[in-house]
Amino acid sequence: MRLTRAAGLGLLISLALTACVPTATQRSPAEIAALHQADTLRQQGNFDQAAQAYLALAGNSPAHADTYRLSAAEAYRQEGDLDKAAALLANIRRDRLSGDEPVRLDLLRAEIALHHNDPRSALNLTTQPTLRVPQDLQLRLLEMRARALDAIGDHWTAARTRAQMDDSLSGLDRAQNQREVLAQLGKLSVAELQQRASAMTPSDRMLPWINESLSQRGITVATPQPSLDQPVGTMMPGADANVREGYHMPARIALLLPDSPEFASASTSVREGFFAAYADASRSHAPRAEVRVYGSDGTAVGAVKAYQQAVSDGAELVVGPLTRAAVTAVATQAILPVPVLALNHADDNTPPSANVTEFGLLPETEGAQAADHLIERGLHSAYVIVSSQDFAQRAAAAFKAELVARGGQVVTQASLAVGAINFTQTIASMNIPAAQPDAAIFISMRPEQARLLLPQLRVAHITLPVFGTSHIYGGTDDAGDDRDLEGVEFCDAPWLFDAQPGLPPHAGIAALLPAASGSAARLFAFGMDAWNLVPYLGWLRDHPGSYLPGATGQLAADPFGHVRRVLVWAKFTDGVARPLTGSLQLDAPSVAPPEQAPGSGLPAPANSAGQP
Repeated sequence: MRLTRAAGLGLLISLALTACVPTATQRSPAEIAALHQADTLRQQGNFDQAAQAYLALAGNSPAHADTYRLSAAEAYRQEGDLDKAAALLANIRRDRLSGDEPVRLDLLRAEIALHHNDPRSALNLTTQPTLRVPQDLQLRLLEMRARALDAIGDHWTAARTRAQMDDSLSGLDRAQNQREVLAQLGKLSVAELQQRASAMTPSDRMLPWINESLSQRGITVATPQPSLDQPVGTMMPGADANVREGYHMPARIALLLPDSPEFASASTSVREGFFAAYADASRSHAPRAEVRVYGSDGTAVGAVKAYQQAVSDGAELVVGPLTRAAVTAVATQAILPVPVLALNHADDNTPPSANVTEFGLLPETEGAQAADHLIERGLHSAYVIVSSQDFAQRAAAAFKAELVARGGQVVTQASLAVGAINFTQTIASMNIPAAQPDAAIFISMRPEQARLLLPQLRVAHITLPVFGTSHIYGGTDDAGDDRDLEGVEFCDAPWLFDAQPGLPPHAGIAALLPAASGSAARLFAFGMDAWNLVPYLGWLRDHPGSYLPGATGQLAADPFGHVRRVLVWAKFTDGVARPLTGSLQLDAPSVAPPEQAPGSGLPAPANSAGQP
């Protein structure tokens, strides 16, 4: 049976090409010329012809015959014919090999053993304690070992072995290896993964992999904030004034948004935010893409059709779609020729492919960061009161998972039905103490519900500090109504408070564009970040610790293709929401709002077109 040519993670792992130059004995000019010809055939992908040329050299050069037979076997292996490769190994004497040749022989034997369903032999060949493996063969050795471990059913060690490879890979090789790690962990039970995770320190390199695997099964896990070590866009030393580190702008971008009435308001805010940031980017004089907007009619089928049309029109990056179902439909196509910055997360908990980066405003992010905020304030016990709505339940689950992971506890939890007014019995049943030094209340609900809850907590003489998610703030100051929320701290998008230097001021934009005011401002900021992420997507994914100072938070990418946010904290004081000092730089930006296209209600992009 023939194998796929260059099987494995790719040419990088499946073969470490080394110069087949024997050094033990002087070679004749004719032998040197024949070797060069064989190497050239191999480099050109003519593996069968290269194998024949190496075998001819073996017949004519007895002193180097074993080296040439090994090269021939490797060429057959690249051709996908392991049976022909195996037939040559019997005539190769290991003691006549030198340099990295013995290791290459063992790796080939290991792959042939796997081909013949003998993983034990493959594992023995790749775990020899005295085997010295050159750096350029390490990845291939680890892959053979991982495949052997998988075949014998040791899925945990196989996953760890592949995780060890991750830092040395990039691009499609890295994405495929990551899927293999998660596939191995997916063969273990939830209970086993949770048990292993509980015994790990936060710095254990396997902990993020376990959390991702559990998340894909719908299990809420702790999500520590990403490291923020270096902002993107650092000026390159000695380079042109417009060249910034990590900046890569595609020539053509498609913005894919639903144009159905159901999603009209959300699409408008995202689209206008996107083009506001596009217009503002002209200040840097850096290259900007041609942008074309495509409507998806609000359905998954429509999103796939719009994506395919954008690809046909020459788009080099697709930003969107916006709904979870549409993201799933686009991301799971059999062929995905153009990269996607999805403006949501897929709804089936599958990891993004190598060509998809997911960016969304997740309530889980806010719940987890609220838990971190409590711990940092020395508060380890929480009483959770949230709305019965989906966003609040998701935020509460993430809050609990993170709080417990950091040594805290949720004492009691209650859900408030939408439309309910009297919460007296609920509050009484929770046995919340009037005061407790290390305790707090966590809430996640809309402003209208919070304005009913907080006074009733005070009537019950409960004075514990209250922390919430962004949903408690309507996006516009309302000192009269929001006095009921006095003292509540909540996490939110920094742009709403002009807490991120370098961005157009919120008030100035909101005065021009209604889509940037009120609760819609978060989606407007989301659209701004979608544009600002475009030139740095590759850099963020390949450089852990790098981040983009964004309108919705500090943005970093994890190894699994998710853009994650670190938010700013604000507090209601005298009925007005104000950012807390220390959460981000609070210098007021001095950037003027972007110019407006006459009569359009939109900032004017350099190139844009309507729906095709």
